[in-house]
Amino acid sequence: MDNNREHYSSSALIILQDCGVSVLASLLSILLVRWMSDPISGFSLLVGKWLLYALAASFIGFFVTRSYKAVRRYTTVRTVNTNLIAILIKELILAAVLIFHWIKLPSTSLAVVALLADIILSAAFLLFLRLSARLFALEKPEEVREMVGRKNTLIVGTGTASLQLAEQADKDGAHTVIGLLTDNPKMAGRVIGNWIVYAVEDISSIDTLQWKVGGIDCILFPRDFHSSDPDQPASGKGNGGTMKETIPQTDGMTRVGHAVKRLIDLTGSGILLLVFSPLFLLCAIAVKLEDKGKVIYAQERIGKNGKPFYIYKLRTMREDAETVTGPALFGGDEDPRLTRVGRFLRAHHLDELPQLYNVFRGDMSFIGYRPERQFYIDQIIDRDPRYRYLYQIRPGVTSYATLYNGYTDTMDKMLTRLDLDLFYLRNHSLLFDAKVLGLTFLKIVAGKKF
Repeated sequence: MDNNREHYSSSALIILQDCGVSVLASLLSILLVRWMSDPISGFSLLVGKWLLYALAASFIGFFVTRSYKAVRRYTTVRTVNTNLIAILIKELILAAVLIFHWIKLPSTSLAVVALLADIILSAAFLLFLRLSARLFALEKPEEVREMVGRKNTLIVGTGTASLQLAEQADKDGAHTVIGLLTDNPKMAGRVIGNWIVYAVEDISSIDTLQWKVGGIDCILFPRDFHSSDPDQPASGKGNGGTMKETIPQTDGMTRVGHAVKRLIDLTGSGILLLVFSPLFLLCAIAVKLEDKGKVIYAQERIGKNGKPFYIYKLRTMREDAETVTGPALFGGDEDPRLTRVGRFLRAHHLDELPQLYNVFRGDMSFIGYRPERQFYIDQIIDRDPRYRYLYQIRPGVTSYATLYNGYTDTMDKMLTRLDLDLFYLRNHSLLFDAKVLGLTFLKIVAGKKF
């Protein structure tokens, strides 16, 4: 993302969305005129002409002011001024249309109402989009690495060695030290150095503590840790300052949030199954005609609570794709196992359409983590056992990790994806899901590869 402009999408998409909300404002304004007046002869034709003029006027306003180049991940006075000028140009053009009677409204007062309503609604809708730009801003890769890669860390003890370890961990780029850990209740709440002290009776109390501090990734023990140190908690062991105890990653969404999310998944997938059924049929016919093989490819994946389920996709590879090699990761557009139709389906993410059925059934959600086969999960867990914490939630058709990590064709990418998935697990909410869904849609529309 450019440091100066910090676009959250391409210029073409920004103009498209701006024109869309501007025309919506014009539609509402002309409907307001109809509501305030007696029946207008030929109103349907009038509406069509009004919207065409509004679209042309909007495009001219946005193009002349180049407002699409002022979209940042934050709203500035310049951004607001640029968009208001674009709207003013639009309204001047519409005013000329009315003055020259290219569109005739029943009275001058209604024409004024139409223009005033149009300018107010256009400004409100457009400024709302700009204020929402941060929500749909794709963070820079380095920001994501900084945000996700650093682990929330507690340091055991309050002595000199613990403070030295805290300083070292804070500087190494891999940890964000959020406090010191002790089992002495009298120390709770004190600030030593730059860190607050948290007291726990035993390691099981960590579960409660992590709700308070917003999640804990690991606990570090100082090099000279020993249980007889009065400043150190009695539980735990040291191993030269490198020992890390993995703490359960907590699901950040409330029960109410999960209930609403499931309702959205159920309703949305049901509607989309109906809407996309003609497209699904066309894709299925194309798959069948190419090699007469099966249309739907079912593969066992591991989902919520570690339970296996079958994920459904339109088949994009030869039916014998893994007969010789066994389980193998997707090798990209040039993977020799892809069929011609399959390559097209993959490129446009159409092969994922049957997963709407998985969402409807409850195997998956629209947003989650991408489910894996047990074969690869075993390899991931050998390297990082935290994968098991993902079992708290349903896997998704798309994920936060997919936006930044794309397809995972190596074990290193899988481990990077796990960090992103765990970040999502700790922080996800309905608003977070809306952001991921919006960004996914923008990337697909823009034709960008995952």
